[in-house]
Amino acid sequence: MTCIGNSGPLSEPVANAIKEKELVVASVLSGNRNFEGRVHSQVRANYLASPPLVVAYAIAGTIMIDFEKDPLGLGKNGKPVYLRDIWPSSAEIREALKSVDPAMFRKRYHNVFEGNEAWRVLGAPAGDTFTWDKKSAYVKSPPYFRKMPAQPPNLKDIRNARVLAMLGDSITTDHISPAGSIAPASPAGKYLIEQGIEPKNFNSYGARRGNHEVMMRGTFANIRLKNLLVPGAEGGFTKYFSDKDKPVQTTIYEASVKYQEEKVPLIILAGKEYGSGSSRDWAAKGPALLGVRAVIAESYERIHRSNLIGMGILPLQFFQGQNAASFELTGKEIYAIEGITKGLKPGKILTVKVSCVGKARVFEAVCRIDTPIELEYYRHGGILQYVLRQLLK
Repeated sequence: MTCIGNSGPLSEPVANAIKEKELVVASVLSGNRNFEGRVHSQVRANYLASPPLVVAYAIAGTIMIDFEKDPLGLGKNGKPVYLRDIWPSSAEIREALKSVDPAMFRKRYHNVFEGNEAWRVLGAPAGDTFTWDKKSAYVKSPPYFRKMPAQPPNLKDIRNARVLAMLGDSITTDHISPAGSIAPASPAGKYLIEQGIEPKNFNSYGARRGNHEVMMRGTFANIRLKNLLVPGAEGGFTKYFSDKDKPVQTTIYEASVKYQEEKVPLIILAGKEYGSGSSRDWAAKGPALLGVRAVIAESYERIHRSNLIGMGILPLQFFQGQNAASFELTGKEIYAIEGITKGLKPGKILTVKVSCVGKARVFEAVCRIDTPIELEYYRHGGILQYVLRQLLK
């Protein structure tokens, strides 16, 4: 019955035991929140099952059970009780369904749009535009249209780009933009504390998705993210590279701030199935706000590829059999993506030039803008800008 990580804390003895003994513990759930760390940051293994099976596993108290052979427990008579003994028959289910009457729904929902007294006394400002509350930590005016020119600028090649994160296979939208709890020590947590909000009132990333300040700080902040730029570390960390100083390990958000101050475009390197899992718009919005201009991956989840274009991020794909490892990419290099300025079109082969101290290489990648309308979205800087310019006409 959990959603977006709001399952509540584990009891202290259990939490301490998991930490001290480095246990891998499991949950069984009937929703789709089975990404690692999604139900709870300390629960790594999460399995999907039907609601009756969730109850059965809860009774058993373990997932190390064979329901065909092993009993769930002992009955009052001391004899073993198996899943088959308590599983409802079709007749029992039909009898239970008789209690569901259409009149129940009509009674409950006939005045749903009137609301209760608490709803009716809420004040609402008048006018044609939304009145932003500057004090709100839940809904803030997003920056997508700030300094937006009336006409889309000419497309340009991406030059002098740095790698913000170098990732492996099956990076999910939850890795990119977690929807669960907000850690006090994270960039998003520190921001909320600065706003005078106590950790007990943080709520979740999912609840604060109307606040871009929280969501961009939470981008790539999943506690189980493995960024190959910082081997051995888990979470939203990366290396910040400068032409003047030695690389510095920092959070992905803080590195992004420094890169954007220096006007350095950013890219993401990834493996197969980038953006898999449930569709999530913030998995594209967040990277865009962090200054990510392109992703180079072995393959993409269909909807996420489209979402990246919708936020003005260029998806590129390695040729079959090629990847970051085959080109000996480390993520420490400086990247240029050429072929955008001159005649970008769906499926065009673009040139990626990679330079590092004492070493340079060049490879080609496929532009995964697949349709003419996607090209229009990208040319405008994203679907939001495209729609607004159409309205202005």
